[in-house]
Amino acid sequence: MHSLDAIFKPRSIAVIGATARRGSIGREILNNLFANEFNGKIFPVNPKYEYIHSTKAYPSVASIPDPVDLAVIVVPAAQVLGVVEECAHKGVRGLVVITAGFREIGPEGARLEDAVIEVTTRHGMRMIGPNCMGVIDATPGVRMNATFSPGVPPSGTVAFMTQSGALGVAILLAVQKLGLGFSYFASVGNKADIGAMDLLEYWENDPHTQLIAMYLESFGDPRRFTEMSKRISKTKPIVVVKSGTSAAGARAASSHTGSLAGLEMASEALLQQCGVNRVSSIEEMIHVVQGFVGAPIPSGNRLCIVTNAGGPAIMAVDAADGHGLQVAALSEKTRAAMRAVLPAEASVENPVDMIAGAGPDQYERVLDLALADDQVDLAIAIFVPPLMIEPLEVIRRITRVGRAHGKPVYTVLMAEESYYERIPREVPDSVPIFRFPEDAVKVAEHTNNYRLWRARPVGKVQTFAVDAARVRSLVEAKGNAGGGYLAPADVHAVLQAYGFPTVGQTVIPIDGDLAASARGLAFPLALKVAGEKIVHKSDVGGVILGIRDEKALLAARDTMRASLAKAGVLSHATGLLVQEMAGVSGKEVILGIAQDPKFGPLLMFGMGGRYVEILRDVAFRVLPVTDIDAHDMVRGIRSYPLLEGVRGEPRVDVAFLEELILRLAQLVDEIPGIEELDMNPVIVTPDRASCRVVDARIRVSAPA
Repeated sequence: MHSLDAIFKPRSIAVIGATARRGSIGREILNNLFANEFNGKIFPVNPKYEYIHSTKAYPSVASIPDPVDLAVIVVPAAQVLGVVEECAHKGVRGLVVITAGFREIGPEGARLEDAVIEVTTRHGMRMIGPNCMGVIDATPGVRMNATFSPGVPPSGTVAFMTQSGALGVAILLAVQKLGLGFSYFASVGNKADIGAMDLLEYWENDPHTQLIAMYLESFGDPRRFTEMSKRISKTKPIVVVKSGTSAAGARAASSHTGSLAGLEMASEALLQQCGVNRVSSIEEMIHVVQGFVGAPIPSGNRLCIVTNAGGPAIMAVDAADGHGLQVAALSEKTRAAMRAVLPAEASVENPVDMIAGAGPDQYERVLDLALADDQVDLAIAIFVPPLMIEPLEVIRRITRVGRAHGKPVYTVLMAEESYYERIPREVPDSVPIFRFPEDAVKVAEHTNNYRLWRARPVGKVQTFAVDAARVRSLVEAKGNAGGGYLAPADVHAVLQAYGFPTVGQTVIPIDGDLAASARGLAFPLALKVAGEKIVHKSDVGGVILGIRDEKALLAARDTMRASLAKAGVLSHATGLLVQEMAGVSGKEVILGIAQDPKFGPLLMFGMGGRYVEILRDVAFRVLPVTDIDAHDMVRGIRSYPLLEGVRGEPRVDVAFLEELILRLAQLVDEIPGIEELDMNPVIVTPDRASCRVVDARIRVSAPA
C-alpha cells in the first residue's frame, strides 16, 4: 500500500470535532461524507454528543472500538497537538487537519505546527494540512468527500491540488456547473507534510487519473518537481496555475543575469522545462482541463474553423496567428463537397462561413467533410444561434461528428446563459464548449504544445573534460576570504578551465607599466578598469576599445582616469585589464548564472552587449539542463533569426552556442559558491575557432 492510501483510500474515518450545529465545518464535513455515500465506516467524535447525523458519536478517538485509518481534525488549534498524539496511540495512519492557526499566523503557530509534525513523523503518520479544506477521492471504490465545500463535481479523471482552500471551493463549484469530473481533490494548506511532489507521485500511475491540475504558490523542492513532472507529463498532462510571480518578487542584483532573473522568470523556466501547461488564471485552467478531458490530443497543428458568423471566425484566426497553429488549406475535393451542401452565399475557404441560416444538418455535414480532410488536424466550430435554430441539437451533431473522427473539436457557443447550464445535463458527452473564440484557440494552443512536448526527445545532461579542481580552489579561496568578485586573472583561469574561448589579457595596477603589459599582446587592444565595486564599467567610462598602438594605450589610460574621477569611482579602481580585441565581427550574446533562493542556479542565454537589460531578449533554465534544453534556449529568444543569418549574413555556429550553455551548466553544477556570473559580450561567429568571451565577471558567496 502507498502511504497516501491512508488519506485517500481509508476504510474508516473519524471526524474529530464533528457537531450537529448547521453551518459548522465539523457538521458540513460529516454531512458530505454521508451524502457522497463513503464506502467505509464513519465515526463522529465529540464528547458533547451521543449521536450526530443519526450516527453514534464518541467522546474521543481512543474510545472508538474499531480501527481508524483517517482522522479529519476540526478542533481549535490549541487542541490539535493533543488530538494528534491520541490518534498516534490509536494507530491512525492518516490525518487531514482542517484547523487554521499554525505557521500562517506567525512564530507561535509555526512552533505548534513543528510540534505536530514531530509527532506524525515519529509515528509514521501522513498529514494533509493544517489550514486546509479537506480531500476528495471520487473513484468508484471509495466515494469520499472529506471537505466542507458546498459544491462537489461528479466522478471523473482529473486530479486537482490547491494550496488555497478558498480557491478550492470556487473551483469545485465551477467544475460542478460544467459537469467536469474529478478523481481526486486535495487542499494542502500549509503543506506541513504532504505537498505537490507527494501528490504528483501518487497520481502518476493512478488508473483513475488522466490529467493533473494544480494551483501552486510555491514548488517546494524545484529540482525534484522538475525531474518528476518531466517524467509524468510524458504520459499525463499537467496544468498549473502559478501565483506569486509578480515583478515585486525580483531581487536586487549586481549582474545582468541577476537583475533579469526575477521569480517570474524562474517559474516560467521551470515549468517550460517540465512540459507543464502553465496557465495565467483559474478560468483558463478550467478551459484547458475541458480541452484535454473532452477531446483527444491533436496529431498536428492545422486548424479548420467552421462558423455561421464571420466576426467570431476572424477573431479565432487572429488569435491563432503566432501561437503555433496553422490555418489549414482545405483540398479542392473538400471544398467542392462543401459547396454541394451549402448555399451559394457561403464561403468554403478556411474559415468556412456557412452564413447565419446554417443549422444542425449543415454543421454535421460540413464539419464531417472538414475532419475527413487529411490537411486538417483539429477544428473549432463556432455557433451564434439565430432564433429559429435550437442550439442543443447543433451541439449534439457537432459532438457526434467529432467523436466519429477521433480528432479534437472545440465548440464556441455564443448563446444565452441558460444553455450553458443545460448542456452538461442534456449533452453530457459534448465536445468542449467555450463562450468566446479566443478561449477555444488558447486551448488548441495548449493541446498542440503538449503534443510537441510528448514528441520531444528526453535529452541528456552532457559533461566535458574540465579542470574542476583548479576552479574549485579559486572559488573556495575567495569564499573563505569573505566572498565577492574574483580577480580578472582568476576569472580568466575559470573560463579556460571549463573550455570557454578567451582572448589574451593581462592585469596591472592602475599606475603600472602599460607599455610593458602590452608587449605580449597583439594590437588592437581594449583597456578596461578592474575593481569589485565597479560593476557596469562602460557606464563610468571604464572601457576603451580599438587601441591601435602603445601611444594610444597611454592616452587611453589618462582618458579613463579622468572619466572615473568624474564619475566618483576612481578610488574603487584596483587595476587595469588590458585585452586583445576579438579581432572578428560577429553577434554579441550573453551567458550568465544567478542563484535563486528557491530555485537554485538559473542559467541565462540571450542577445548581449550594453543593452541587454533594456532589450530583455533572454531565456532561462533551471538545473538540470539537457542538450535539448540548450537547443531550445538558443531558439527561444526573439532575436534568434539574427543568429541564423539575415540579409546575406552568415549563420553563427549555433551548435557551439549550445555547447557553451552546457559547459556553463556543468560549471555551476560542479562548483558550489558561484553566486552570479556574466559573460557579456560573447562574440559568436560562423567558425567556433574565432568565437570569444570578451568580458566576464564572477561573484562568489561567503560560506554560510
